Amino acid sequence: MTNIVQGEHYRFTLLTDRLIRLEYSESGEFEDRQTQLVANRDFDDVTYTVKKENDGHLVEIETKYFHLYYDGGAFAGSNLRIDSKYQYRLHDSRWYFGEEEPGNLGGTIPTLDIVDGETPLEDGIMSRNGYAYLDDTESFALADNAFVPRVQEQTDGYFFAYGRDYRQALVDYYHLSGKTPILPRYALGNWWSRYYKYTQDEYLDLMDHFEREGVPISVSVIDMDWHRTDDVPARFGSTWTGYSWNRQLFPDSKKFLAELKKRHKHITVNTHPAGGIRAFEDAYPAVAKRLGLDTAHEEPASFDFDNPKFRETYFEDVHHPLEKQGLDFWWLDWQQGSSRSKEKVEPLWSLNHYHYLDNAKSQDGEGLILSRYAGPGSHRYPVGFSGDTVITWASLNFQPYFTSTATNIGYTWWSHDIGGHMKGSFDPELALRWVQYGVFSPINRLHSSDNPFSGKEPWKFREDVRQYMDHYLRLRNRLVPYLDSANIQTNLNDRALIEPLYYRYPDNEESYLYKNQYFFGSELMVAPITTPQDKHLHVGFVDAWLPSGAWMDIFTDLVYQGDDDNEQPLVSSTMLNGQYKTGTTTIRLGRTLANMPVLAKLGAIVPMASDAMQLADFLPENIDIHIYGQKDNSYTMYEHMGHAVAQTKITVQDSQITTHVIDPENIVPIDRTLHFKLHAFTIDDQSELSLHNDDQYQGHAQMDTKQKERARQQLLDQLQGAEMPYEEKRDILKKIDNPDMTALKLTTYAQTLDDCSVQSMIVEYATLVQ
Repeated sequence: MTNIVQGEHYRFTLLTDRLIRLEYSESGEFEDRQTQLVANRDFDDVTYTVKKENDGHLVEIETKYFHLYYDGGAFAGSNLRIDSKYQYRLHDSRWYFGEEEPGNLGGTIPTLDIVDGETPLEDGIMSRNGYAYLDDTESFALADNAFVPRVQEQTDGYFFAYGRDYRQALVDYYHLSGKTPILPRYALGNWWSRYYKYTQDEYLDLMDHFEREGVPISVSVIDMDWHRTDDVPARFGSTWTGYSWNRQLFPDSKKFLAELKKRHKHITVNTHPAGGIRAFEDAYPAVAKRLGLDTAHEEPASFDFDNPKFRETYFEDVHHPLEKQGLDFWWLDWQQGSSRSKEKVEPLWSLNHYHYLDNAKSQDGEGLILSRYAGPGSHRYPVGFSGDTVITWASLNFQPYFTSTATNIGYTWWSHDIGGHMKGSFDPELALRWVQYGVFSPINRLHSSDNPFSGKEPWKFREDVRQYMDHYLRLRNRLVPYLDSANIQTNLNDRALIEPLYYRYPDNEESYLYKNQYFFGSELMVAPITTPQDKHLHVGFVDAWLPSGAWMDIFTDLVYQGDDDNEQPLVSSTMLNGQYKTGTTTIRLGRTLANMPVLAKLGAIVPMASDAMQLADFLPENIDIHIYGQKDNSYTMYEHMGHAVAQTKITVQDSQITTHVIDPENIVPIDRTLHFKLHAFTIDDQSELSLHNDDQYQGHAQMDTKQKERARQQLLDQLQGAEMPYEEKRDILKKIDNPDMTALKLTTYAQTLDDCSVQSMIVEYATLVQ
């Protein structure tokens, strides 16, 4: 590479003018192979200057965005520093090697097992101060698809100096560490999972019950009791690991899996692989023969993923035969800790790596696993299993922030135990709010423990909660076209499905304060309700910030005005001394159990399957195209089947709607109909119209005038269910219906009331009608 500045013991590699690799080695040897973190160091040439033996410094390297000073010797804060050329800190923008960066916005952690509420996160590559350091010293090298000890450098790390251009930092991080693969479409639908000893018939009956309920399930997860647990001789030890079907529960496993396939389910089963392959397993004779084990003494095939022969028999003799019966992918539930040796890679890493590659090979490139995060670079092996959380509001309240923050280390496909796994109490409101959040999270996997009372089946809750759960689970399945489009965009253009607010509004203080609010794809912004509702009003609340422009609630068509009507640039270059812009539109949003705040930027275009029971892994013939408000916009819906990707570009401009399809491999249904659903406006007095591929419609658009009526109805619905005196309700109604009451007067009136939640409801109404 031409972008290298090197001495006997140091090497600096400029990957971009904002990303530099820092290496120090006493032996003078440096690592050029891939590592667990790094998949590619081939970047374009960089414009920079170098000075040597200047002003007391051994080396100086300067680009447009940073200035490095190195004085020689093993890297330390005393001899290596970097000045970032940003004015985000009052006194300096200087990083000394080895120091913690207090502005780091966080990354993620391996698991939320037994976490009840918040927990500290590891660092990511994004920082409010404009720079971050990512250490790669301890990771293993990858050579010929094997993890091997690397050259023993004392230091190998990467300094990111991207200011608050968080999206570009993520793009270059993916260039360095590898792309996020495209998930199979079916993974974007609803998953059913439970740690429970289902029998074969019980599980099939359960799937049929969901079908009768009109709730689509794409992925059937079968927890560890699919394999033998109760009838294994004690001499073999723990039955946590197992690879032989539990015939007491599944007397005909092939028929069972075939029946699930008839129901169009994709299937995964849980495995805890640490116990290896022991003599009681069905596959043991084949394993013993391949490895030359002493079968007379029941010699086990100990788990050793560093051993190629073990990996060979593990896949060929154990896993592949089970997959041929109908398993689509594996849930790798590794809980046994690290390798406990610096000479061996962390087992979770190798499990994720080899399992994902093996599954991608068997599934024609559409690989999938469910496993824990093993460190930076893990995004190459989706999806993540976040572990067994406690069933509490505190757990739910942490998950939106946890999920969006993981994007800061490129990990965008978390799968949570939606509804929580363990402990807790029966709480229909909590269960529903968790499902609502799950629908607007990366993977919606309902889960619970084996407690007979903790199942997340909608019909186990009272009727209103059941109906709302059903509605949201159907909505998740209808959203698959939108989700798959974001899924493909993540791979093609490095745009995450979930983004923190500061990715789009990096210079607004509110972007950092409203930690549970996030963007969901290119068109939607979500502010989930993650705290209990007011016990007397039966309304849940969430504090939200409305960025510039207008935002429409997708469930009510109510339009909220943001801070101003001017679009804020994605990245600002005018920040001085860390002074943030401060918005004015912060609002407390109130919602009954029926819905949650999901806001679309005015003009947003969101495709959804017309049929809520549409099979998630097939491209629908009928798609509803929701357009939220009258404003010019364009949106490209990406779809895929196997390796083939199609695009449908939808453009709304000057009351004309145009569709254009790019489909080189003809995967889009020929007779597809796009049903346009117009929210809060009409074209030629129509709120719905239908087009086909490569079609257009030109008409006359009109905005509707029902904003005040909708706002009034929302408030009435909230008041109707509120446990408060009837006369107080009537007084409020009189106030909002008084033509002399301006929005300002209503807000002033609200402040005279004793109940803060009632105040919030009236202020929200006033905000909507001002």
